[in-house]
Amino acid sequence: MLKAEGFVVHLPEARRYGLGVGAYELGSAYLRQEPLRWIAQTVLTRLVSATTQNAHMAVLDGRDVLYVIEERAPGRPPLVTDVGVRLPAHLTASGLAILAALPGRQVDALYPSRRALTRRHDAGPASLTQLRALLAAARRDGYAREDGFITPGFSSVAAPVLDHTGHPTAAIAVTYEQGDAEQLATHVRRAAARVSERIRG
Repeated sequence: MLKAEGFVVHLPEARRYGLGVGAYELGSAYLRQEPLRWIAQTVLTRLVSATTQNAHMAVLDGRDVLYVIEERAPGRPPLVTDVGVRLPAHLTASGLAILAALPGRQVDALYPSRRALTRRHDAGPASLTQLRALLAAARRDGYAREDGFITPGFSSVAAPVLDHTGHPTAAIAVTYEQGDAEQLATHVRRAAARVSERIRG
């Protein structure tokens, strides 16, 4: 598995395995995200304190989101999200928030047909029309929302972190079992705006 993914290569002369290009790419990606993690960590800690819910930050990688910060709230149940976990972007509030902030042509390139729309628990957008409707709602509202797309009984709201060109570099989200989505979204939008301001310098 690791060999097939390019994380290790066989070195027959040395009779051992070494790190492959995949491991290098993963390490390089981590180093590129480290400044963003450093900037956002305090903001996410405060977000958890303000909402008493689990919060996370994710970045887009192809059609997936990769979680780079995970802040757990005391007493809240565990989630599938954790640092290093990948999930389909179109099923997560974080991914939808980032996709909504991308140019339409880029979204079309990522999702050329409905075959790109994997689903979990028979939930989430089942067609490009449904995906576009979710993205339009996220643009209109200033935040994205998913209800049970990843884990039944859990919902998330997320807002994009934008660089100086308006490009989404990440998204900040809160996941909850019960709560006022609008109120939580207000906190999330403020947190994303703070991180956006910090990365713009």
